[in-house]
Amino acid sequence: MPDNHSWIPLFPLNTVLFPGGVLPLKVFETRYLDMLRECMKKQQQFGVVLIKSGQEVGIAAEPESIGCLTQITEWDMQDLGVMMLRTVGGQRFRIMQQRVLPDQRLEAQIELIPADQPGTPDQAHLQCASTLKLVIDDINNKGRAAHGPNYASPFALPLQFDNAGWVANRWCEILPIPLKARQALLELNDGSERLDIVHQYLLQHNII
Repeated sequence: MPDNHSWIPLFPLNTVLFPGGVLPLKVFETRYLDMLRECMKKQQQFGVVLIKSGQEVGIAAEPESIGCLTQITEWDMQDLGVMMLRTVGGQRFRIMQQRVLPDQRLEAQIELIPADQPGTPDQAHLQCASTLKLVIDDINNKGRAAHGPNYASPFALPLQFDNAGWVANRWCEILPIPLKARQALLELNDGSERLDIVHQYLLQHNII
């Protein structure tokens, strides 16, 4: 785990990664291929951050101040110069200082944000968790039927339906909400508060 004084590589993307979330990546830019090779060599995590302004390619984009560490769990390079990755989100972090390298990659010194702690499930939590289980089971069943043994679930194990933050995070990934709304939910310090907002959304849209 990086400390506050070490520099970690950042991957600015048009997506919001939550702790425990699966993020598949297709990487072909030389600068990010070099970054990922270095991360794998050092068994180092890198930070995924939503782009605040700019683009994924070319000149370094300006990232949001809060992102999520991620760990490479699988990788493949069947085509020369194209790396396929499966990564899983780790701990959230806040950017304290950042710098742009000559190849336009970003690095940052970060402050880790404490992980959400499981609490005693209340009625809202139980409703969100039970409906989420149905959704995950449906997605996995359809995926296995379509792809057979080659199916890779978009949900990393273990499934933590007793953890309010984990339940909220999975809903934040599934629901059709704008990236800015996802980022705002990621930035909430308390997983239960995030779940309360998700619960209200599910009620308003007659999902539960």
